[in-house]
Amino acid sequence: MSHISAKKEYKNLVDRLNKFPQGAPESKTLYEILNVLFTEREADLVSQLPIGAFRVKTAARIWTMTYDEALKVLDTLASRAILLDVEDEKGKKYILPPPMAGFIEFALMRTRGDIDQKLLSELYYQYLNVEEDFIKDLFYSSETKLGRVYVQEEVLTNENQVDILDFERATHIIESSKHIAVGMCYCRHKMQHMGMACDAPMDICMTFGNTANSLIQNNYARRVDAVECKELLHQAYEHNLVQCGENVREGVTFICNCCGCCCEALLAAKKFGNMHPVQTTAFYPSISENSCVKCGKCEKACPIDAISLIKDENNNKKVEIDYDVCLGCGVCARNCHKGSIILKRRKEKIITPSSSVHRVVLQAIEKGTLLDLISETEAFKNHRVMASILSAILKMSPVKQLLARDQVKSIYLDRLLRVKK
Repeated sequence: MSHISAKKEYKNLVDRLNKFPQGAPESKTLYEILNVLFTEREADLVSQLPIGAFRVKTAARIWTMTYDEALKVLDTLASRAILLDVEDEKGKKYILPPPMAGFIEFALMRTRGDIDQKLLSELYYQYLNVEEDFIKDLFYSSETKLGRVYVQEEVLTNENQVDILDFERATHIIESSKHIAVGMCYCRHKMQHMGMACDAPMDICMTFGNTANSLIQNNYARRVDAVECKELLHQAYEHNLVQCGENVREGVTFICNCCGCCCEALLAAKKFGNMHPVQTTAFYPSISENSCVKCGKCEKACPIDAISLIKDENNNKKVEIDYDVCLGCGVCARNCHKGSIILKRRKEKIITPSSSVHRVVLQAIEKGTLLDLISETEAFKNHRVMASILSAILKMSPVKQLLARDQVKSIYLDRLLRVKK
């Protein structure tokens, strides 16, 4: 890549963002985006923040400011959804989210007048949909995926309803969440400014837990209860939207309701074929040839073009599913009015990380950046953070544990893993 000219504050910010397992590859367009979202001073200050949660006193120490000065800066950034502010038993703490799912999306989760959202949408489109480096890094740079697909529960048979696990249900995520927020779909909002949006619902992006509470408090999303959220989920089903959420079993922070024409993950699925951008469901569609009338409704409904109506060697119509592309969402089954498509459970086991820490550590190991992650989170200064990382490593396969040990080169970790054996 040729040298890209940018002010050092923004260069340092890009370096900081790329400490995340899912970063932001350097690009002239990326610097233009950051110029819209951050002032030079803000870029400089944010570039110094640690990965992971921190409190005001930590920022004040890093920035050599008074407590009140640091608090004012942090609250200003949180008010623009650059940072998330969350409460725990010790009070407020702050987190710099990754670019995606994070502050890139948050900037378009409501209409606002303090930034040029049309310009930002044009820059996002160039960076994400024309240039390919960011999308490839986000979806394809590690075996462990950022997101996973939830099956449409309404099309499951009684047998599958018994088999499905709680964490595989979007309804379970909704019902078990303390805070639920709904905001604008970033993807369709972006495409609206580009004159390319579809007619799918806009106010249907769901966030949960502390992330939801922060977005609510800063007016980036509205609070809803579980009943309304499940009504919105049903509305998403009716519009053939695919539910893509965080790829974890516990503490899911978001579920997006994605269309095939606007949303980043599904656009990537269509663009890059059988390289799944998100983890599939534990199900796959099976077609009954006896009852199928070859009407083509499933082909039309599939959001990632995994279904084709073709002619066989005898010139007879036939429905063909590309299982290497199929995400197992269930949209096709919903649109088969003959009931010829049913979902069956995959034979291969789908491995889902237990938590966000587990997922991030897996991604860092797969990308060879575990040591960077540990040093940036100041894990060796924070026993709780280190315990979380070690716990995540101990849950991994022997192969992943070996990769972690080789990257960290820690005598303590080496002995811990040997004891586990």
